Amino acid sequence: MRPSLSPLLVLACAAHTAGALTRLCDVLHVLREEQDQCLRELSRDGKGDLGLEPLAPGCAGLWDNMSCWPSSAPGQTVEVECPRFLRMLTRSRNGSLFRNCTRDGWSETFPRPDLACGVNVNDSSNEKRHALLLKLQVMYTVGYSSSLAVLLVALSILCAFRRLHCTRNYIHMHLFVSFILRALSNFIKDAVLFSSDDVTYCDAHRVGCKLVMIFFQYCIMANYAWLLVEGLYLHTVLVISFFSERKCLQGFVALGWGSPAIFVTSWAITRHFLEDVGCWDINANASIWWVIRGPVIISILINFVFFINILRILMRKLRTQETGNEIDHYKRLAKSTLLLIPLFGVHYIVFAFSPEDAMEVQLFFELALGSFQGLVVAVLYCFLNGEVQLEVQKKWRQWHLQEFPLRPTALNSFSNGTSDPTHSTKASNKASPSEQSQGTCRANII
Repeated sequence: MRPSLSPLLVLACAAHTAGALTRLCDVLHVLREEQDQCLRELSRDGKGDLGLEPLAPGCAGLWDNMSCWPSSAPGQTVEVECPRFLRMLTRSRNGSLFRNCTRDGWSETFPRPDLACGVNVNDSSNEKRHALLLKLQVMYTVGYSSSLAVLLVALSILCAFRRLHCTRNYIHMHLFVSFILRALSNFIKDAVLFSSDDVTYCDAHRVGCKLVMIFFQYCIMANYAWLLVEGLYLHTVLVISFFSERKCLQGFVALGWGSPAIFVTSWAITRHFLEDVGCWDINANASIWWVIRGPVIISILINFVFFINILRILMRKLRTQETGNEIDHYKRLAKSTLLLIPLFGVHYIVFAFSPEDAMEVQLFFELALGSFQGLVVAVLYCFLNGEVQLEVQKKWRQWHLQEFPLRPTALNSFSNGTSDPTHSTKASNKASPSEQSQGTCRANII
């Protein structure tokens, strides 16, 4: 009798086939659940592989570390479905395993579990897919790291200068914070989920692991919510002439941080009662996953409508300007379009309804390229912003004048500049700080 295929070997091969998208700990947890259920059923029958002899000639019920085989009479062939953990890894619902009950006991399982359940251990495409996933992990780690560093600097600049404090920049700061939280949540999730697949650590921090996934889902939804707020605010400014920005900002904060909490809480409660499996990082039940996916897609679609309508308004305004240069109109429109795409997250519309066979392309688009979105937004709306550059230059000149008051080069540079610091100080004293910040922020909308 040839030795049976080791379940751990099949498990390792299946995990590699699945591209490591399913955690080994979750698979082992499912395997233990199947074992406990099988032993309970065999115990109720009063026989099986529990140290009890069968009451009649035949084959006793058996748990073979992969499947549960009920007791059978000699001469029968017993059929069972592929183990649940293999279906979980290979995403396959078809396939069966067989054993013959002979006078000498159970025969070997046939066909081999890896062949019957769709685990192709010799498929070279699995190695290529695994290598692609590793490259994606490196790319989005670099993307989120660079975005995190640049966003922290940009947020510090917007917070430091009072003249930049206005509703538009407040919304930008909240958006920066949402990108920062999104990057941090990705790092925390990777550290918790993929730190170790040792069986002894699988049940160590299961509650903490679920809390990490709740935090991760909240950060993702909050980021999409603030992208929606950006589109809603700019659309409101262009469409409505007069409105209370202070009251709108309070509503925007409630929408950006409050609405994701409602949906994520609903998802966590539903997941706890209907699909409390593993670390909640695998969404096998599509209906439960739509509690989060549905609002995200709706926000993307609404922002896309805002994007199209804002471009229509900008095109109409550019055409009414009497510059006489049509090429200049299209250049300004193209510039505004390129600025709005990362701010509104319009690029997410491409894969909002992507099929399953485009998953690898979607992963590359959302993880590798999407991880740099925070960096692009920070550069465009902080470091390349004329208002921010002007305030930083003024602060640098003031500091340079205080540190080196007697250097003629510094004085000459100020006298030859576009603005005189003394005149600018006098002019700034004529207006209150709130009026100055409002004037600075209203200089440019896009």
